[in-house]
Amino acid sequence: MATSADELREQVRRRYAEAATAASTGGCGCEEDGGCCGNAACDGEDGAFGEALYDAEQRGELPEAAALASLGCGNPTAVAELREGDTVLDLGSGGGIDVILSARRVGPTGIAYGLDMTDEMLALAQQNARDAGVGNAHFLKGVIEQIPLPADSVDVVISNCVINLSVDKPAVLTEIARVLKPGGRIGISDVVAEDRLTADERAERGSYVGCIAGALSKGEYEAGLVAAGFDDVSVEFTHAVADGMHGAIVKAVKTDEPERKGLPIIQPATDTAPRHTTHGRLSATSGSTTITPAS
Repeated sequence: MATSADELREQVRRRYAEAATAASTGGCGCEEDGGCCGNAACDGEDGAFGEALYDAEQRGELPEAAALASLGCGNPTAVAELREGDTVLDLGSGGGIDVILSARRVGPTGIAYGLDMTDEMLALAQQNARDAGVGNAHFLKGVIEQIPLPADSVDVVISNCVINLSVDKPAVLTEIARVLKPGGRIGISDVVAEDRLTADERAERGSYVGCIAGALSKGEYEAGLVAAGFDDVSVEFTHAVADGMHGAIVKAVKTDEPERKGLPIIQPATDTAPRHTTHGRLSATSGSTTITPAS
């Protein structure tokens, strides 16, 4: 019997909650099968995931718990071309490693938001941001298929090995396009399959919650981004994570002329999205989405 979307999402939430709890107590979330710290939540080859993908200088800027909770397959902050004053959004921000690094890169006039659906990860990220002394990092609770931010409010979207875990990837790409300003850009690290692999062949190489079975192919990623309204799309393989599957850097720029390209003009998602206050920060919202500032 096929696993439903809700069941997959709950499996992902539970697995990452366990990893957050382990990291917050000084462990690395290693599983009973002996997986190393970097591979605690993801299947694949040793060294393909985790803090080792950041250079020593960056790791030195981070609280220990942030490094231990790093479960990504790349370093999106190294490719996102962040600028002073940018507003950055990290999808699936986990323990906050990329939010902390981004917050420092954009400086006091910029903002770094992290979005995560897991309470344990949000609590860990808040503590890590406080320990790092970062005051312009803010964390949102929600799912990446329904981003709780207004349209045209973000300069850069980053993400680290999370989009492959989504149960509705077209919705994620559409939401990224919605929240980005015209000309806004993405710098994403993700697991991506070679085009030769079928969905069944991807599933043979690892589980959905292990970042493998749900991965898009290179062609699927490129087509999905173009359909969502992006230009200058590139998907570049960086390192192997399994046979025919790779860590990859995904980059694109939101088109500033959707009408010319015959694309739909994306409207704000719902009236439950948070609104900016007069201080440029987000107000609390109704429903399941909450705002959890680091400070």
